[in-house]
Amino acid sequence: MSHVNLTQIIEKMKLENLTPEIDVKGIKITQPDINRPALQMAGYFEHYEATRLQIIGFVEYTYMEAMTEERKNKIYNQLLSYPIPCIVFSRELHPDPLFLQIAKEKNVPILMTKKATSAFMAEIIRWLNVMLAPCISVHGVLVDVYGEGVLITGESGIGKSEAALELIKRGHRLVSDDVVEIRKVSDDTLIGNAPDITKHFIELRGIGIIDVKTLFGVSSVKDTQSIDLVIRLEDWNKDKEYDRLGLEEEYTDYLGNKVVCHNIPIRPGRNLAIICESAAVNHRQKKMGYNAAQELYTRVQNSLARRREEDEEDD
Repeated sequence: MSHVNLTQIIEKMKLENLTPEIDVKGIKITQPDINRPALQMAGYFEHYEATRLQIIGFVEYTYMEAMTEERKNKIYNQLLSYPIPCIVFSRELHPDPLFLQIAKEKNVPILMTKKATSAFMAEIIRWLNVMLAPCISVHGVLVDVYGEGVLITGESGIGKSEAALELIKRGHRLVSDDVVEIRKVSDDTLIGNAPDITKHFIELRGIGIIDVKTLFGVSSVKDTQSIDLVIRLEDWNKDKEYDRLGLEEEYTDYLGNKVVCHNIPIRPGRNLAIICESAAVNHRQKKMGYNAAQELYTRVQNSLARRREEDEEDD
């Protein structure tokens, strides 16, 4: 199961640890959902999602302040007895000493953020959705071409890295070479990134490993990119019929999401970088509502219709 260490969350979200005595290194978050324990503060613990990250905002905080000491002692002990990964107080709200004391006894980390509750919730949910999304690794190269994430796949040695290098020289940005980690962050969106060990590196046969960031600058690389288009490179087969119009889209499937896929035959003299650029721009144009293949088809149909009308008039 995917997980995020609590130490990562503390570092990423710049949280202040109010219980430094508690060791947070082994605590893991396994789901992107959060919980605001308002009903639990009122004493209702049915269906309590205790394994989620807990966030206490201004409303919960003022309710806690209004409780009697006896009520606090009962509710705090009951609340903190559950296996809670951590509790985050927003708006720099400080929990009362009794809450901190019981949290330390129950070994529940208490954290604090300066951000407003809604803003922090939106940010943490978005980040956890990416980090905990279903993930697979595929063999290929991911490049940002005019804002479109182009995943170049194909057999080893067919020229994927060489095409990526030419695209980088033409001003586009490398995300990953050789291995691409793909995460499904929603039913419509796939996000690709490079493994930490190979980030910003490209392997070129006959030359070896090159550092793209060092050679071409920070503007030539990118950490993550949505995958909008797949280009599958294959050896040219003269006996195979290749699509020359593109009226019907072909798709490939990753983690249940369909992505537009073009099969590009490779033969000497074909400039892969320009082909990839053209495919990316054409795909972007289609998303904006213009389809060149459909436009050509419409023109042909109109031309044929005019000829038929002229023939009927002649008769």
